[in-house]
Amino acid sequence: MYAIVQVGSDQFKVSEGDIIEVDRMQEQSGKKIKLEEVLMFSDGKDVKVGQPLIAGAKVEAEVMEDSLGDKVFAFKYRRRKASKTKKGHRTKLTALRINKITV
Repeated sequence: MYAIVQVGSDQFKVSEGDIIEVDRMQEQSGKKIKLEEVLMFSDGKDVKVGQPLIAGAKVEAEVMEDSLGDKVFAFKYRRRKASKTKKGHRTKLTALRINKITV
């Protein structure tokens, strides 16, 4: 059994017990949240596709922790003396544990 949910501007394929990393959320660690933007649901033999969302479908998740993603570098080099730039950033993430999928 799995579902495809939209969190922010990203879509994730989730099953019960999965841990996903989404963009930083305001909720505290240990708090339970409901993701109500379910785009698709499948239980192995039946598939429900929303248009664009499935009415009444919810995914219950628990906020685990906040973290930082891997460091990403943007490097621009031009063939001139001292003509280069290097910038980096780390994306702020929140880990969610999927507890229950209901349709």
